[in-house]
Amino acid sequence: MLIKEYRVICPLEVDEYQRGQLYAVAEASKAETGGGEGVEVLKQEPFTSDEVKPGETLSGTYTHKIYRLKNKMPWIVKKMFPDSAMVLEEECWNAYPYIKTVVTNPGYMKKDFYVIIESMHLADSGDTLNALELPKKLLKQREVVHLDIWEDCYLKKQDITPETDPRRFRSSKTGRGPLKEGWYNDSEPVMCCYKVIQAHFKWMGLQNRVEKLIHKQYPRLFVKFNREVFCWIDKWYVMSMEDIEKYEEETAAQLKKQLNRGQIRGMVATEDNEKSKYGPNLCFLESPASSDQMETSANALDDFRNDSTKILQELAFILNVKEHLGADEMTSQEQRATEFEMEYLKLIGIVTPEADNYGQPKRGLAEG
Repeated sequence: MLIKEYRVICPLEVDEYQRGQLYAVAEASKAETGGGEGVEVLKQEPFTSDEVKPGETLSGTYTHKIYRLKNKMPWIVKKMFPDSAMVLEEECWNAYPYIKTVVTNPGYMKKDFYVIIESMHLADSGDTLNALELPKKLLKQREVVHLDIWEDCYLKKQDITPETDPRRFRSSKTGRGPLKEGWYNDSEPVMCCYKVIQAHFKWMGLQNRVEKLIHKQYPRLFVKFNREVFCWIDKWYVMSMEDIEKYEEETAAQLKKQLNRGQIRGMVATEDNEKSKYGPNLCFLESPASSDQMETSANALDDFRNDSTKILQELAFILNVKEHLGADEMTSQEQRATEFEMEYLKLIGIVTPEADNYGQPKRGLAEG
């Protein structure tokens, strides 16, 4: 299991950030929901518990959501995995300034996949050594990553717009911005979002690479999301917490109506007009904003082919062999692949050994 702590500094007060974050998540959910996919809020209710964070009794808002992501997945992933692999569940205990979020895939990976995000929001510039009070064992595993919303090195070109660029934005309601390099050294206010993420993916031979792939998405996610929170400040600044809570309730009701209506919204993987010899090319469309978990999934897909080539190679190889031969490994004694199958394996970078069939006629794997 990989553990990283991301520290994101923002030009906001801690109480302001609470309102801005909730507003941005609601907007993102609406932008990503429609046509049978996106966000469904199953529960949103008050909670009090001493189990969310051992040793403390917390009170706040509990939210249970489902993310349906099938058409946001690359074509090859949809071919290789069942629909249940593309439905994520999120449980969130918001006891601000502490928040705990758990993302799982109970329909397919079950206990073999989860992402736990613990967040603490403090009025400092990211110099608190152990904001989440991690035990010594986890502290030894933890890697700290500092993020500044002024920086754009983690972003893609399409992430940077005049409306959400803190280097250009100036708030008409607060007078804050535009930000300059090193803004946190001589500006007020300054706060930090501390986020400790534990990513677990149990799959023999793939665990380390997939966990690294999951973590690779978070710097882009956190910088992009928190840029939007700041640059949308004029939209939410005058809203009270009561206004925000009412807005969340209205959004949850709207999502129920919107989920199965109209077209798929937000970021989707679609087929190009031109199809290659072996399948569709992918065209990715991004929405202007998204919530933590939706954006993580979307960003992961955007880089999927480049960042996970080896994973796809291994999965495709295993699945081809199991489906066609009922075997767990391929040896030189197995039947030969057809020309198409050999070309497909070659296309995704798998080199298969020459078969030794002792003079038997050539035939394809599917004929075995």
